[in-house]
Amino acid sequence: MSSMRSLLLAAAQNRWLREHASRYWFVRGTVSRFMPGETLDDALGAAEALRSKGIGTVFTHLGENVKDRAEAQQVTEHYMGVLRRIRESGLPAEISVKLTQLGLDLSPDLCFEHLKAIVERAQKDSVVWVDMEASNYVDATLDLYRRALTAHPNVGVCLQAYLHRTKDDLAKLLPLRPSIRLVKGAYNEPPEIAFARKQDVDENYLELGKQMLRAKRENRSVRAAFGTHDVALIRRLAEFASAEGFRKKDFEVQMLYGIQRAEQERLASEGCTSIVLVSYGDYWYPWFVRRLAERPANLWFMVRNVFAA
Repeated sequence: MSSMRSLLLAAAQNRWLREHASRYWFVRGTVSRFMPGETLDDALGAAEALRSKGIGTVFTHLGENVKDRAEAQQVTEHYMGVLRRIRESGLPAEISVKLTQLGLDLSPDLCFEHLKAIVERAQKDSVVWVDMEASNYVDATLDLYRRALTAHPNVGVCLQAYLHRTKDDLAKLLPLRPSIRLVKGAYNEPPEIAFARKQDVDENYLELGKQMLRAKRENRSVRAAFGTHDVALIRRLAEFASAEGFRKKDFEVQMLYGIQRAEQERLASEGCTSIVLVSYGDYWYPWFVRRLAERPANLWFMVRNVFAA
């Protein structure tokens, strides 16, 4: 299974596959399981359906590694438009941005100005989430996050449990009273940088999650969100939170659209904070293949699409 994951992660970075695979109907059919459509209106419609079930939404416009200043500016303006639509609709929704989409590869200062503009446009009682990308971007991402957090408490960051460094990163962030979304990680990293075994990733995730919950209980963090579809891990963290005296609504889980829908609804029905990340846009191929790599069994879903025609 680890070999399949490595193969998929390599495929996610392949330009030829990105340009050609998205043309095949069975690939697009499988993608529809994980995203409601390519437009913001598609995403807003999905958020309305989720709201009826007591589930919140985080929107992300797919894209990364922007190398053109005008395009980075367009992405920034797009997200400010998304925030306006959220306010107008009254949706319980936030946004999550990739810094390379805001121009990090061009200039950290330019990227920061774009991030600052977005955060200042957001409602103060919501969080603008900063996604974490491959390991070579961690230092730059955390530097920009700290800059933003010193002026704006309504900004959060994603940390990846499969990286060896994340325990230290978390410890350094907690004095700043951050908002953190913890994920396992979805990039192809060497063993000297990331845990190779799933068991080690899971154990690190659980320990980091407990540290996040303790910090929240002690008012050393604003939000502690768990971005995972691992039901067993979610339940272990929920049990820990309960033992620590957390109210149900203070236990927050963020999952991807279309994955573990029953668990999303169960959490919401029990009073936990259940949030779904809704992705949209036409640059979905790398993101989609990384989703397959997180759970290669999803490949069988794509195969079934081929033979169901």
